Amino acid sequence: MNILVIDNVSKTYGDKVLLQEICLGIDEGEKIGLLGINGSGKSTLLKLIAGMEEPDQGQIVRNRHLRIEYLPQNPPFDPEAIVLDAALNGVSRIEGMDTWILESDAKGILTRLGMQDFEARMSQLSGGQRKRVAMAAALMNPADLLILDEPTNHLDNQAIDWLEKYLQRFKGALLMVTHDRYFLERVSKRIIEVERGHLYSYPGNYSIYLERKLEREEKEVAQANKKQVLLRKELAWIRKGARARSTKQKARIERYEKLEEDKPRSSGENLQISSAASRLGKKTIILEDISHSYQTEKLIEGYSCILARDERLGLVGPNGIGKSTLLRIMNGEIIPNQGNVEIGSTVKIGYFPQESTGLPDEMRVIDYIREVGEYLQAGKKLLSASQMLETFLFSPASQWTSLQKLSGGEKRRLHLLRILMGAPNVLLLDEPGNDLDIETLTILEDYLDDFPGAVVAVSHDRYFLDRISEKILAFEDGGKLVEYPGNYSDYLLYSAGKQENKYYQNRDPQPDRKKNDREEGKSKLIRFSFKEQKEFEEIDDKIAAVEDELKELTARINQAASDYQLLEKLTIIRQELVKRQDDLLERWTYLNEMAEDIDKQRNQ
Repeated sequence: MNILVIDNVSKTYGDKVLLQEICLGIDEGEKIGLLGINGSGKSTLLKLIAGMEEPDQGQIVRNRHLRIEYLPQNPPFDPEAIVLDAALNGVSRIEGMDTWILESDAKGILTRLGMQDFEARMSQLSGGQRKRVAMAAALMNPADLLILDEPTNHLDNQAIDWLEKYLQRFKGALLMVTHDRYFLERVSKRIIEVERGHLYSYPGNYSIYLERKLEREEKEVAQANKKQVLLRKELAWIRKGARARSTKQKARIERYEKLEEDKPRSSGENLQISSAASRLGKKTIILEDISHSYQTEKLIEGYSCILARDERLGLVGPNGIGKSTLLRIMNGEIIPNQGNVEIGSTVKIGYFPQESTGLPDEMRVIDYIREVGEYLQAGKKLLSASQMLETFLFSPASQWTSLQKLSGGEKRRLHLLRILMGAPNVLLLDEPGNDLDIETLTILEDYLDDFPGAVVAVSHDRYFLDRISEKILAFEDGGKLVEYPGNYSDYLLYSAGKQENKYYQNRDPQPDRKKNDREEGKSKLIRFSFKEQKEFEEIDDKIAAVEDELKELTARINQAASDYQLLEKLTIIRQELVKRQDDLLERWTYLNEMAEDIDKQRNQ
């Protein structure tokens, strides 16, 4: 049942048409992810639905008594309010709720989001901290429709994991804009894409959206190929100098113009770019026994590293633990309290900070890039500033607009391009995903695949870290920094293993210590229990059975494209099967490692 209907809505800013005669219905309990490149109108659509703005045309019909909670990208705040009061804003008016229960709930949510100082003034907080308080307020208020604009910005990975699970359990409808692809995969049951003023709806999560979008674009290309013959005929006729004397000739000219207008533009156009970097010598950035504190808090304690020329390092840890500080030390902005920092003479750093502020609003887009360079040498290619802008999704027309007309996300995308145009050979990226759309992140990831220099990135975007990292540097309490090989998912496995070891080491002695003995490297006899032996013999068949079920289910999903209710049910079943498959594979790994240990023991 629809709780909100958008009927033939249009919205224009200046001469830019953001939304053109769009229609959309949102059902009870739906979980929708809203996608589109920066500046396409996503945030505008959220504001229209929330009632913060009015459409130029059409209407938005909301159910009577519909409760909407809206979290914008940059929420307003009362500078004199304390954190707890701001999180409880409007909640205390709920009938039948004791104040102490509400305060307890609010403190729980704030803590999960990384806010422990409940008495701090809002004016004392950073922008990211204020966003987390506003998030808590939005989650505290009962809502039939929860609207979130980039909810994962300024959250650390632990908070994102919690929010993910919270929204999966949330009973109301959810509409969110996010660049976090794992978040979309696990929370969304429907994807809506804003593209050139129109909405495209895809039932299912992010991976199903990718499949459906590819199918749609392939169909558009096939239709375009059929039109090409007609287009060539019309083009030849137009070029002969046809004059619109008769009604028939006028119709042919109009048909030609319509064909030209309808030519499909693939979203995959101009997404590939050759990476460019200045020559990097043997000496890069060397950190020797550095330590640094902020006031009384120890952020970094005795850390040393020599950055490899092709380093791919991801920095992870809770907010405020020192990740950005380490980047700024590498960039030469901060001198550590102790230790030495050496930067090689050929090192050319490209530093992309968390926020893109201070951009010259009066300057044109093309001039902002040309300030750095008119051309960029990328391998054997010489790319102009205009070509680079097109690669980063700035159309030729938009390149001549002033920066003040750009959205926040477009400005951030432009700032990133300006840094890359400088041909750095060491990239220091501080939360590059903040305010960037998924398409731009994909371009950046492809760029980094071929980038010949070193990359150090702070990011809460788990997908991004999985794509670009070959090593993870985890910040732990007391300024301890620990390196883990592999990407972010590998780090999670290592981290989970460490926690499991701690659990077994801290347990009271038990009569059966076989697993603990293996983990601690003791030389006691290792063997399967009867139950484990049976499980080891059967687990391959169980995994194969789940894989067969997934194949059959995928076929059913493909056949159910037009039946939304059935598709939603099948998608839920698929998610459960994927989780079951993951659990079985994790168990398979454990049992096979144990079997290898038993074989080694026999051969000793």
